[in-house]
Amino acid sequence: MSGVLATQLSHRTIREFTKESVSSADFEAVIEAARATASSRILQHASLIHVTDQRVKDELSKVAMQGYLARVPELLIFIVDTNRSQKILDELGSSGRGARTYDAFTEGFTDACLMAQNSVLAAESLGLGTVFFGSILNDVPKVIELLHLPKLTFPVLGVGFGHPAQKPQLKPRMSMELRVMENAYEAPESWLDSLRSYDEEMSTYYDMRDMNNRVDSFTHQVRERLENPHPMRGRYARFIHSQGWDLDLHEHGNV
Repeated sequence: MSGVLATQLSHRTIREFTKESVSSADFEAVIEAARATASSRILQHASLIHVTDQRVKDELSKVAMQGYLARVPELLIFIVDTNRSQKILDELGSSGRGARTYDAFTEGFTDACLMAQNSVLAAESLGLGTVFFGSILNDVPKVIELLHLPKLTFPVLGVGFGHPAQKPQLKPRMSMELRVMENAYEAPESWLDSLRSYDEEMSTYYDMRDMNNRVDSFTHQVRERLENPHPMRGRYARFIHSQGWDLDLHEHGNV
């Protein structure tokens, strides 16, 4: 097995880190991995913010409702960034609106996710531990304020990394027989029946966040997490629009 594949297959979330600092060489290697990431149309509509101000970390941890975010040694926030392209268009005297389209936004969102994954893989290949923070989207306006994000920029997710102070179990994943399809979408007659063995496996998995309690079954987690969605997360469209992108919601009579 290649070293890269071994790193990918051993991925686990690390929530606590040692006091040892990440070396400048390792940090720059992670940044270079982000830079080398594939980009839609090579427009590179994603950027990242290295958060070093502890006050900002503390505030972001409140947004995420995850106290350990404040303790990560290194924190990167990946953002959609079509602001750069718009400024280039302005300097060239172009009247083009391409940087403000929803297409440009989705390109930037995808680019940011790919950059984050590349950064995580690079960090883990260096023996560092990592954690994703999609929870920064719990309060988009607050994150925009904290990071002084201008129009045509938008937070996507955070990545924390450092030297791990724990070694949690690998979290069980559902069988790829239920996720790999051929030529067309396929689904079983009953997802509950098909996921029964995975439910049992998840129910015996112990997470480092609480060593004494079993994790609920996967299907119960689906119900718990999706029956009552976070109220702020249902407002993404208005936040995206307020940051300057034209979502074309009313074009051709669509609302």
